[in-house]
Amino acid sequence: MRGADLINTKLPADIVACIFLRLAGSKSDCDAFSLVCSRWLAIDRSFRATIRIGGSGRADEVVSLLVRRFSGLRNVCIDERLPVSSVHQILPYPSRPRSKRRRLNSSSGDHHLIKSSVAGESEYEQFCLTDVGLSSLANGCKALQNLCLIWCPNLTSSGLNSIAENCKFLKSLDLQGCYIGDQGLIAIGQNCKLQDLNLKFCEGLTDTGLVGLARHCGRSLKSLGIAACAWITDVTLEAVAFHCSSLETLSLDSELVMNKGLISVAQGCRALKGLKLQCINITDEALEAVGSFCSSLELLALYSFQRFTDRELLDLALLYCPRIRNSALHEISKGCLHLQALDLVDCSNIDDEALCSIAKGCRNLKKLHIRRCYQVGDHGVISVGENCLSLTDLSLRFCDRVGDEALIAIGQGCPLQNLNVSGCHQITNAGITAIARGCPGLICLDISVLQNLKDIALAELGEGCPILKEIVLSHCRQITDAGLAHLVKGCTRLETCHMVYCPSVTSSGIATVISSCPSLKKLLVEKGKVSERSKRRASSILSYLCVDL
Repeated sequence: MRGADLINTKLPADIVACIFLRLAGSKSDCDAFSLVCSRWLAIDRSFRATIRIGGSGRADEVVSLLVRRFSGLRNVCIDERLPVSSVHQILPYPSRPRSKRRRLNSSSGDHHLIKSSVAGESEYEQFCLTDVGLSSLANGCKALQNLCLIWCPNLTSSGLNSIAENCKFLKSLDLQGCYIGDQGLIAIGQNCKLQDLNLKFCEGLTDTGLVGLARHCGRSLKSLGIAACAWITDVTLEAVAFHCSSLETLSLDSELVMNKGLISVAQGCRALKGLKLQCINITDEALEAVGSFCSSLELLALYSFQRFTDRELLDLALLYCPRIRNSALHEISKGCLHLQALDLVDCSNIDDEALCSIAKGCRNLKKLHIRRCYQVGDHGVISVGENCLSLTDLSLRFCDRVGDEALIAIGQGCPLQNLNVSGCHQITNAGITAIARGCPGLICLDISVLQNLKDIALAELGEGCPILKEIVLSHCRQITDAGLAHLVKGCTRLETCHMVYCPSVTSSGIATVISSCPSLKKLLVEKGKVSERSKRRASSILSYLCVDL
């Protein structure tokens, strides 16, 4: 019926409140909702959780008014940088009294400008948020969880004490640019289970305040930001290391922090996932500690380091990084000349161009592990063989573009001890023969799932690699008992052998391996292929793959 208020007459208040809560992420939608009628305005005031206002322009009165209107606030941001117009809509500015100085004669015009400017600054400070407004917020918003106070210079520990005493559920506190003292921060630590804390440009803080906070609520702290705090030293970081074992993110900008403080954090906060540093006195020693102890680190940002060298980056692992592209490895090749180990796993956008850059820039590479990087082929690996003459450990698992030409280059240039080419289907006898003839120091070899490999390759390995200790031959369908006999004739030091799903290998071949290798410690085979005599003779070294399930 036209003119009838069906929504308010038919919908109960809790349903209307649920509708409002679905709009709560958008301020404009909430504002529009509240203008529909007085009932919806009341719902808005009860359920609105977030406000963001400027910190000047009679800010104390604005805060007092807002907390009376909105009783359910949980997220409050008061930012002095916001335009004054953002609060004029709530409270108008009073008219300014005319200064008597303006009646002075024009001969002292410059003097007038200076005095006027000073008066304006004083008046501005008078209108900034003070402890009075912060106390109003604390008393009116006891469910407060997130508080952001940005560049509010008139706040002191007194105001922060009010927050600490009344807002027991506070989880996040941003005090950027606030001149808060130690006692207010200690009070927060004593009363709140704080998780996130930003103290950038808080010049009034000393080690006393942060040590006190860490002592009381360090277990709950997850994120900490410190920048341009002139009195914060290694003492604070040692306290953080001792009390904040669950810390996940640390942002630190300081000229006073030394290696000792950062090493303490690395040793004590091993759950760190993000670390941003701008500390001119930190050296390689501290970064080495981060690399040694912070195994969960996902983000490391280093700014303006004057005492770092490239000696500390020896081992780099890029695991499951499909967005990493060639440009990243180009930069690594230019800046990390001492890199010794590189792991690339599931980096689908890395190709031969990137690998060539690494090979030419990081010639000290000793270990290169690449897995499921399907764009890497012969060209990149050939470059490694030509340039990385100290390479001893190479893994190219399931890089199905890699073929014999790559292994020929590796065999001619690298003193390999460990090689894994499992799943590289293009590799044949020629590639393995090149390795056998060029790498007599080979100790571990995985050539599983090479469908084109035949007995001749095993014969070459038996002749050329006398100290081979581990070999994986599983899923090599063309390997026979004859090939195994040639292998173990020369590789008598063999300790581990895996050869499941090799259909042409019989119990006779297995018996040959057992009898020819006195150092054998583990032999993985299908149980049905082992004779009773072999079971009695070598039961302690036999491991079975159950194929009956």
